[in-house]
Amino acid sequence: MRRIRMVIEYDGSNYHGFQIQQNAHTIQAELEKAIQNLTGEKTTLMFAGRTDAGVHALGQVAAFDTNSSIPPEKWRFALNSFLPPDIIIVHSEEARPDFHPRFHAVKKRYRYLIYRQREGAVFYRRYAYCNDEILDLAAMNQACQHIKGLHDFSSFCASGSATRTFEREVTECYVIEEDGFIKLEIEANGFLYNMVRIVTGTLLNVGRGIYTPQQVADIIAARDRNRAGATAPPQGLYLVHVTYPEN
Repeated sequence: MRRIRMVIEYDGSNYHGFQIQQNAHTIQAELEKAIQNLTGEKTTLMFAGRTDAGVHALGQVAAFDTNSSIPPEKWRFALNSFLPPDIIIVHSEEARPDFHPRFHAVKKRYRYLIYRQREGAVFYRRYAYCNDEILDLAAMNQACQHIKGLHDFSSFCASGSATRTFEREVTECYVIEEDGFIKLEIEANGFLYNMVRIVTGTLLNVGRGIYTPQQVADIIAARDRNRAGATAPPQGLYLVHVTYPEN
């Protein structure tokens, strides 16, 4: 029995998220079906992050056990021939037997895209939040400095989370404007349910002048979801990269 690790890109537009759900179309279900069609083996994927409906990935990591003799680096090509065109394996390799994509991750990076122009929005509406409001980018970046660091992020967690602790350390957080987009880049040792989308909604309120950058520090300290901004739409969110100790 070997454990295979994969890095996966997917367009989440037509899926009810990554994780298998009863009577729902999911990324995990498509991957497990492809493995079974290729090898005849039924398997349960382990994965780094449970992305929600409509959320995309450039670097999702998953792993599974197999008795197949397919060389580790060939799984990428073999599985892609069984997958729909909106899911692609970009890398495959053998992992150590105890490797777990979620429990062994030390950092995750997400990106949120906001498309800034009215023209062309029809083409980007599934891959970015289309918003051409006037926004104060400098103020948004000042607010990002308050988000960085080790904090209790209860104010940035949607209801329904089963987490036992709300403390996370954000090591990178900034916004830039380029190529017609505002891009939020955020990296942390872990994220709460809808945390990046709530951070985005809060930063947008800073950009609009509804909150000052300093008020973001107050929102964090309040540990109250009602104090933060709205949850930004899912289609602008991308899981970009997962870091492991050996990276």
